[in-house]
Amino acid sequence: MDTEEQPGDGEPTLVWERPEPPGRAALSPLSRDRIVRAAIELADADGLEAVSLRKVAAALEAGPMRLYRYLSTKEELLDLMVDAVYGEIRSNGPEPDTGWREALRSHAHRVRHAALRHEWFVDLLGGRPHLGPEALGHLEASLAALRGAPGFGGSIDAVLSAVATVNSYVIGAIRQEVADLRAERVSGLNERQWQRSVGPYLERMLATGRYPTLAEVVRDATHPDADTVFDTGLDCVLDGVAARLA
Repeated sequence: MDTEEQPGDGEPTLVWERPEPPGRAALSPLSRDRIVRAAIELADADGLEAVSLRKVAAALEAGPMRLYRYLSTKEELLDLMVDAVYGEIRSNGPEPDTGWREALRSHAHRVRHAALRHEWFVDLLGGRPHLGPEALGHLEASLAALRGAPGFGGSIDAVLSAVATVNSYVIGAIRQEVADLRAERVSGLNERQWQRSVGPYLERMLATGRYPTLAEVVRDATHPDADTVFDTGLDCVLDGVAARLA
């Protein structure tokens, strides 16, 4: 993450701790919040590739150089955008004392819903933890839901392992779901239309007898909707955590 050297203290300051510059009279007043909201609107409409400081400035009817008073790089802007989405995720948190399974289930669903509202969000998940205040609050809530819960034995390592396992499933599942949605838009075919387009080829390949298990999947599997697929996979992960605790 990019930092900016503050005069006098000799220590780099992350964007989260750097004070916002004082406002000044202008035809188009700016703030970090306005900049971030404009960037999110661009990303929601056309993906992350549509986000640049120049385009955000144009959307705000401001000169690009004015934005550099509020942030130093595009990477800082992306960090702020991610943290704004984590703010949405936290805004409707689970009820207290719902139990660790329901708490993690609620967190997982809220991350998924946020990713479906802001598809670009999933492209920025994974890797090093996000350090914005809203992201840290989300992680704190996830860990706190398990800390001291029955079965975890007061082990912070067990808590961290369980949260990391659920997070890995959620990130992988929503990346696949968003990739499917993007592919549908690019091809112009919905799921049923795509199946019809590849059906004859797939039938010829299955007829060779080389893929008997795949043939059974095509013939007999229920092929549930995306909500059911996500919930079923999440239940498997939570069951695994519970079994390990036992």
